[in-house]
Amino acid sequence: MLLALFALAATALAAVNREQLDVVLNKTGVLRVSGEQLGMALLDQETGMRGYALSGDAADLGPFRDGREQEEQLYATMIPLLEDYPQIRGQLERARLSATAWRTQVAEPAITKTRDAGPEAAQQLLNQMDGKQRFDSARTELATLQEQILTERNRAVDDVRSSSNQLVVLLIAAGLVIVVLGAGLVVMINRMVTVPVTQLAAQVRNVARGAYDADISVTGAPELASLGRDVNTMRRQIAADLREVRRAREAVEAINQQLQAQASELTRSNRDLEQFAYVASHDLQEPLRKVASFCQLLQRRYAGQLDERADQYILFAVDGAQRMQRLINDLLAFSRIGRNTSGFEPVSLDAVMAEVAGQVNPEDRFGAEAVTWSELPTVSGEEALLVTLLANLVGNSLKFRRPDVPPRIEVSARRDGDSWEITVADNGIGIEAEFAEKIFIIFQRLHPKDAYPGTGMGLAIAKKIVEYHGGRIWVDATRTEGAAILFALPVTDNTGAATLPVPTQHKELTA
Repeated sequence: MLLALFALAATALAAVNREQLDVVLNKTGVLRVSGEQLGMALLDQETGMRGYALSGDAADLGPFRDGREQEEQLYATMIPLLEDYPQIRGQLERARLSATAWRTQVAEPAITKTRDAGPEAAQQLLNQMDGKQRFDSARTELATLQEQILTERNRAVDDVRSSSNQLVVLLIAAGLVIVVLGAGLVVMINRMVTVPVTQLAAQVRNVARGAYDADISVTGAPELASLGRDVNTMRRQIAADLREVRRAREAVEAINQQLQAQASELTRSNRDLEQFAYVASHDLQEPLRKVASFCQLLQRRYAGQLDERADQYILFAVDGAQRMQRLINDLLAFSRIGRNTSGFEPVSLDAVMAEVAGQVNPEDRFGAEAVTWSELPTVSGEEALLVTLLANLVGNSLKFRRPDVPPRIEVSARRDGDSWEITVADNGIGIEAEFAEKIFIIFQRLHPKDAYPGTGMGLAIAKKIVEYHGGRIWVDATRTEGAAILFALPVTDNTGAATLPVPTQHKELTA
């Protein structure tokens, strides 16, 4: 408010000072110069008149005429500037009348006399009219005019000086007020803003160093106090979240320790189970071979010598021993997958299918076109395991064919991103959607063993081989006719393109 008053007063003084300067520069200053020039114009007229009266030469009248024109111009300049100065305006009129009287009574008659009668007659006329006294009277009036103009100018200058001094004093006072207010504002800001902000920053740094339970309190301006409360609320939330994180971390660490212990136990258990399966398979082979051999011996030697029931019992014993041998062999093969490894190398699946031909050999029963494949890629893996994989899948399709319908099995491949997707599709009895995952479980059978022979481990072995090669295996649940089992194997640097050993698009499976 105080500064506003100072500003208003300074504005008013500046306006007054500007008006006073205008008076000095554009009025009294111009009047003073014009008054001096008016005296010089009158003197030029007197000089020109006397020169012409002495010489009679018309050229000597030039100063007279010029002075007369200049006098009229100066009157035209000064009269508008004297509206606010009636006293000076009256003196100007008296000086003008005096100059006019000198011209009409002295100068112009002398000029006329010189032109008509010559310079001597003009000189006599001037001596008779006492022209010098009249000229001095006109100059005296002009001198009085100059004094009045000078007095008015000096008063205007004093006014300018006074208003300027007042403006300077006002500005100095305003500067002192600004300094005092600035110092007070600095003190107030320091007390209400700087110190509270510094305290808040120190408390925030303390929290940042880990003191999450330390309360944050801020004094000062209401806004800073509100900010301090918000920061403290945020600190409490962070502290609560950190406590939750600590509890969660402790729980995770406990779970990790438990999982590590379970993983170690599981590793040991798997190792023991693999060792057990391998040893059990070997250890069971010898007594089982004896049982099977003696049962077969009984069947050959005493067939028909005992009653029909005894022959049936012997047949059951031989069949059970043979099935037990197949189960043990499959279990042994299942336990060996991934344990006895020879290392991965590029394997052509076309070549693998050619080898599968020698194992399943469907040509004699179903014809040469029962199994076909096209443009299979080269993948990275173990050739023996991949042969077992495709032999199990092709054999599975041949086993679950539809009665009285010639089986057709197609093996194809396509690139899907970073994987090769291999499809083994048939026209057999198919697989219902609810059993799509069950068929890969070990010893899992969907049909009685009397209807379809086997141990129920073929697809479990296939699944383990695919997963050992870093892939996955599944059933196409959308297929409505027959079954389609798919497995995906990764594309590696040395298996980026399919290897095509034959130019034809389809290759027949032959023995």
